[in-house]
Amino acid sequence: MGSKNKLKRFQQNKTFSHVIEPGRDELMEGKFPLKGKWKSFFNNDNPIVLELGCGKGEYTVGLAKLDSSRNFIGIDIKGARLWRGAKTALEDNLGNVAFLRTQIELIDLIFAENEVDEIWITFPDPQLKYKRTKHRLTNKAFLDKYKIILKDEGVINLKTDSEFMHGYTLGLLHGLNCEILYANHDVYKNEGSPKEVMDIQTFYEKQYLEKGKPITYIKFTVK
Repeated sequence: MGSKNKLKRFQQNKTFSHVIEPGRDELMEGKFPLKGKWKSFFNNDNPIVLELGCGKGEYTVGLAKLDSSRNFIGIDIKGARLWRGAKTALEDNLGNVAFLRTQIELIDLIFAENEVDEIWITFPDPQLKYKRTKHRLTNKAFLDKYKIILKDEGVINLKTDSEFMHGYTLGLLHGLNCEILYANHDVYKNEGSPKEVMDIQTFYEKQYLEKGKPITYIKFTVK
């Protein structure tokens, strides 16, 4: 994508009322006004669901279409990608969708304790190199942050094409005595996966399937 197109998308994001771009200083200083008040943003008391590393927002939008009784927030640092999901949500008149441009490691500065009902992590970078472990979205440091913002009954979903990420996460969860509610090494060959896992496919997921890569899924808690 050319720099002019990126700049255009960045500018458009600023005009979208459902795109929030907090400054790092604002978050670090505890001045983010929506923390603990996200239901006022949506003007309802519906459950809040996050998609972390949402990219183009395909899963955020897909989930919102499947369930209008919940509010969905896609989070990513890359504004040019996030723009696509924001534009689609606007075109499809989805009032239960928002997008947040920020770093995921700041998530506990954006949401209050027990404010979030569910988290989706879809096709994250597995960060294969050992030195990149701290960037894996299911490492213990991230799980500790998720635990803060999730309600007691809140759940986390991991959908990935990376067998390494799947195995790494399962091993970590067992070690931490987390409750694994469901795990599947190949959701399209083995029965039993939830509807939202089967019915939504991202652009890259379709490419993975064409190459014969299995898609894995875990649903778990971090109590």
